[in-house]
Amino acid sequence: MKISGIVCEYNPFHNGHMYHIEKTRENGATHIIAVMSGNFVQRGEPAVLDKFTRAELAVQSGIDLVIELPSAYCLSPAEKFASGAVRILDSLGIVDEISFGSECGSIENLVRTADAAEDSADSEDIRLLMEKGYTYPKALHDVLSKRDSTAAEIIASPNNLLAVEYLKALKSAGSPIKPFTVGRTGTYHDSSVISDRFASASHIRGLVRSGEDFSGLMPEIWENALENGNTAELHRLEQAILYCVRTSSLEKIAGTGGSKGIAERIYKNCAESLDNLLESVKSKCFTMAGIKRVLMSLLIGITKEDTDIPPPYIRVLSLNSGGQEILAVARKTKKIPVGTSLAKLSRLSPEANRFAEIESTASDIYSLAMRNPVPAGLDYRKKIKIL
Repeated sequence: MKISGIVCEYNPFHNGHMYHIEKTRENGATHIIAVMSGNFVQRGEPAVLDKFTRAELAVQSGIDLVIELPSAYCLSPAEKFASGAVRILDSLGIVDEISFGSECGSIENLVRTADAAEDSADSEDIRLLMEKGYTYPKALHDVLSKRDSTAAEIIASPNNLLAVEYLKALKSAGSPIKPFTVGRTGTYHDSSVISDRFASASHIRGLVRSGEDFSGLMPEIWENALENGNTAELHRLEQAILYCVRTSSLEKIAGTGGSKGIAERIYKNCAESLDNLLESVKSKCFTMAGIKRVLMSLLIGITKEDTDIPPPYIRVLSLNSGGQEILAVARKTKKIPVGTSLAKLSRLSPEANRFAEIESTASDIYSLAMRNPVPAGLDYRKKIKIL
């Protein structure tokens, strides 16, 4: 039994994700766990399909067990996103490897880059750049450019940057989990080019929004779900976001954990639309994803303190018979509670109750972004089935 973990969003699942699963199986994985973002993803937007639908489709597409990555980590920068996911995998006590995609395709080069990034992480140069408003990744890239041009070039690519953060998180946790990377094939992250039936998730989302043909770019079950499902859109939350911004103090906005510069620009903005707000706040230092993460965290009520809490539980979203086998073994090795019922998990500790509260709120807000909103409180009532 070799268990591999994949950190993912599947927003939506496409042929590149299928290729990743196939390569992970070829590397010896008999069972695969996906730690998947919930209803909001790291780019600071609602996922195109809800988490329960995506989890079930993921199991039908080759995953054995889908575990939820808590929203507090999903709406955080790469470092906390990766750290939260790695801690969850490590807490099961049975995961042999973590498998991730990268533009680099070389564990050796990624490890060397992670070491270079760690050596530079606490430098005075990075601190000064961040005081000027630079994001941590941009500050790190600028500092590495002067110290190690190869490492700087590697972390300039988004999947490489996440890969480096996974490696740093494994080292920080003292985890025995081994890293394995699959070189990204076809198109690059956020590319609008379709290459040999491979397209980026962002391009597919654009095709879905515009009503254009996206057939052949993903398994048929995902195509059907996107064509006929209850899809979600960020702009359906526009009025809620603007209301939240206009009624929040600077301290509350800054309390989400975003940079002080982003908080100040959001607070001082008098935008009449979401697009205007985003464009007004964006700068060479502040990425669109970073701004959206602050806005979503503000709307849901996530604070920096929440993002610093270690995972209080492991929540299962979907599984098959292979997933049952994983959980049977993990029953003896797990370091934190595992369950399917958010209501039961919420009663385990104050931290568990807080995380459950965040998930329920996130899902209720996510519903308002859906084409056909559903009643509130679904997260506490949802029952999962073995596929």
